[in-house]
Amino acid sequence: MRALFGTDGIRGRAGEYPLDPATVSRVGGALASVLREAGRPSPLTVVLGCDTRVSSPGIVAALSGGLIAAGAGVRFAGVVPTPAVAHLVRALGADAGISISASHNPWPDNGIKVFSSEGRKLPDALEAEIERRIATSAPAEPIPPAEDSSLPELYENHLVETLPKRLDGLKVVVDCANGAAFQVAPEAFRRAGAEVVPLAAAPDGRNINEGCGALHPEAMANAVVRSGAHLGLALDGDADRAILADGEGRLLDGDDVLLLWALELEREGKKPGSVVGTVMSNWGLEEALAARGIRLVRAAVGDRYVVEEMERHSALLGGEQSGHLIRADLTTTGDGTLTGLHVAAVVAASGIPLAAGARFTRAPQVLRNVKVREKVPFERVPGFPHLVAGAESRIAGSGRILVRYSGTELLARVMVEGTERGTVESIADELAGALQGALGASD
Repeated sequence: MRALFGTDGIRGRAGEYPLDPATVSRVGGALASVLREAGRPSPLTVVLGCDTRVSSPGIVAALSGGLIAAGAGVRFAGVVPTPAVAHLVRALGADAGISISASHNPWPDNGIKVFSSEGRKLPDALEAEIERRIATSAPAEPIPPAEDSSLPELYENHLVETLPKRLDGLKVVVDCANGAAFQVAPEAFRRAGAEVVPLAAAPDGRNINEGCGALHPEAMANAVVRSGAHLGLALDGDADRAILADGEGRLLDGDDVLLLWALELEREGKKPGSVVGTVMSNWGLEEALAARGIRLVRAAVGDRYVVEEMERHSALLGGEQSGHLIRADLTTTGDGTLTGLHVAAVVAASGIPLAAGARFTRAPQVLRNVKVREKVPFERVPGFPHLVAGAESRIAGSGRILVRYSGTELLARVMVEGTERGTVESIADELAGALQGALGASD
């Protein structure tokens, strides 16, 4: 059973276990050892990239020291998005890639996400084997690697080359969340021909995700209207997710983009038989796709599960409401910059403003997050199963309830969806209140 690796790699408070220098070094050594025994040819090469957190250089040095001590070579791309690492692994023919980032988490956190030679997240079995070896390996001295400045440009080339249409004449607001894409995202849009209005592109190591980016896209939407831009893009800290805004400042989340992209594929003669969403995807999306003869397949929350379902159903398109979008013909993981570029290309090719594009009618959906002390199985929370059963009976046939724990934080998430907003909000508040009373953590 894995203890360190969650749904999105290893994540926690930087400097504390398991992100203390000794353990991080052991992760590097264990990864090299597992890759060698899995039959990867020598010499091993591992691509590293990081976000802008003040702790990232220290984690990079500790990982690099562990990898080098175990006989692996390191290619360090510097500050680049997580999907850049996934792409560079394949482009360079490397054996693995590691992104050092805690994505949307606050700046004191950090994380380690490992990609295979195919640019995909490691299978559970390999992660479990790495964990087993961490416990028995010795740490190495940290080695800050030299940055290879050619690697970000290689990724930017890839982004622009995937576009079916240049963006000449478009004005785009790009909110970089003071994170990993603060250089490459604006540059990719410029190279594609767009006029760029950069936002939150001045990281100081502590302002990542702070009042900006995909977690707080209102500033981006306001900037679109204020600057007269055609559209806007808000990325998260590691730029694997995207929230967009049309020229009128209305936000588009991952569900909106799934519909937009599915219709664009249909226009290109590549109509998908199925699109993979998640259990969080809105009913309205499912109905809109069904009206076009496209089935929505629901995966568990987490882009690794979306990718698994995409492979199972040979789906070209999948993603999460939060903005992780995956085009199987273009990328192996969620890529917020690529998503934004392609939505802009749809606008450029059609000449139709994004505000006039296809939208679906949303079923009222409410999400409540509850900070918890520990992740107790919900069926063991006194009285909670009975409360859920009663709530489900109230919306039987006209809604649904989903209660789950975050895979990366000590949070319980309560999602309620139905036809009447008042009922949906009442149920969500009731269930969230019960969890707060039983498991709530003090701030």
